[in-house]
Amino acid sequence: MNLYAIRAIYFFEMARTFRTIGQSVVSPVISTSLYFVVFGAAIGSRIQEVEGVAYGTFIVPGLIMLSVLMQSLTNAAYGFYFPRFMGTIYELLSAPVSPFEAVIGYVGAAATKALMIGLIILATANLFVPVEIMHPVWMVSFLVLTCVSFALFGFIIGIWAKNFEQLNLVPMLIITPLVFLGGSFYSISMLPPIWQKNHPVQSGGVSDIWFQMVVFWHRRCCRGD
Repeated sequence: MNLYAIRAIYFFEMARTFRTIGQSVVSPVISTSLYFVVFGAAIGSRIQEVEGVAYGTFIVPGLIMLSVLMQSLTNAAYGFYFPRFMGTIYELLSAPVSPFEAVIGYVGAAATKALMIGLIILATANLFVPVEIMHPVWMVSFLVLTCVSFALFGFIIGIWAKNFEQLNLVPMLIITPLVFLGGSFYSISMLPPIWQKNHPVQSGGVSDIWFQMVVFWHRRCCRGD
């Protein structure tokens, strides 16, 4: 395995992140703060608790997951699509780098950036609501697993996409709606009976696996004071 190639791709992608620190780090933090202001002020004033947890604390895992899923997917997709768009991908193809090594470099960098964003948002959430991490090992393990899996998904999108419209298709039309409809910002028990029965988490839909993991992580890892 060519470790030098993996390290070169990884550090190149990480350097691109730090060159655009405002877009890569500051923007997600501001967006999360706005979510807290909107959901906390508009909905939190009417819903004090959800299943025994303060509403502000209840939405913290949902906000973290929203950012982590989007960041890991888009970072990997854009990271590989831009060399194709600019024509610099041929330099990578002509280098003594195997496809597996390229995947490790791009996916590793995208997962690292998403993990950094998730931890920053968790720290930002503590400025708004008290959050206690009850199982930090499970939390970090689940975050790493989510970052890597969705970075791999984003890498596939970067290979498949032929234009910027296709590049944004999955994040905008699939990932974001699933986050909002998956019970991240509300309890499924609050829905009417017919929607509870037909909800993706209850009916075993495509989003069943990671939505149930979000709920599990919320209930086991975070608890309001």
